[in-house]
Amino acid sequence: MKALFDSVSHHCSKIVTKSYSTSFSMATKMLSGSIRQDIYNIYGFVRFADEIVDTFHDYDKESLFNRFESDLELALEQKISLNPILNSFQETFHKYNLHKNVVDSFMKSMRMDLHKSTYLTDDEYRTYIYGSADVVGLMCLKVFVKGDSEKYESLKESAMSLGSAFQKVNFLRDLKADYEDLSRTYFPNTDLSQLDENSKKAIIDDIEVDFANGLKGIKELPIEAKFGVFMAYRYYNQLLKKLKNTPALDIKSSRIRVPNYKKIELLTRSYVKYQLNLM
Repeated sequence: MKALFDSVSHHCSKIVTKSYSTSFSMATKMLSGSIRQDIYNIYGFVRFADEIVDTFHDYDKESLFNRFESDLELALEQKISLNPILNSFQETFHKYNLHKNVVDSFMKSMRMDLHKSTYLTDDEYRTYIYGSADVVGLMCLKVFVKGDSEKYESLKESAMSLGSAFQKVNFLRDLKADYEDLSRTYFPNTDLSQLDENSKKAIIDDIEVDFANGLKGIKELPIEAKFGVFMAYRYYNQLLKKLKNTPALDIKSSRIRVPNYKKIELLTRSYVKYQLNLM
């Protein structure tokens, strides 16, 4: 039965989310059950694409990515895929009428990671951020507003800002791995080998503007999504605070984390803020 296959596909997407990101998984659990699975479906898709370009170093990444992209196109066209992650994603894609150009932009940025290692200009950086992060925020927003076009248009700028903030925090947190292991430099006009406090401050100031714009949109989200997204915002904002208080030299030499006990504390405090409307 197709329903059983779909159920197995959903389970795979959920496992991918829980296995790859405890923080995102925790935030997703705070979403209404009516939309939670669709966020798992989106995360599974974007995670698998990202894994190809970031971690499969002993394999022909370009060949694997080409195959994944081809399978994606067939999944969206035929509304089924034997790849359970793509089968789940195509269901959400059609259910909420996600924009194909948004999916294409995401795949374009992922493909850039196969060959491009340095983003020298602000335009290159913005293009990559849009495709790798902003559009993920837009896909999730479509689910959060349950396909409501008017609500989507009113919140899309905030969703993009929040996606940008999350991605930029990831870049700063993973600076050591990206620079040393993958030879990637995302921040333009910044020599990461000579990262100093002034350069770090400029990056963080930019992220804080994105967070401020993103928070405005969170306050306007439907009740089904608001707390879960607020939880994700609180986690990444806490991570940014840790990065802000960490010397630039230490950021270059280690990966900054938020401990699990702190995540639980954040969850509790976020719930209190949410209930008291102190967002």
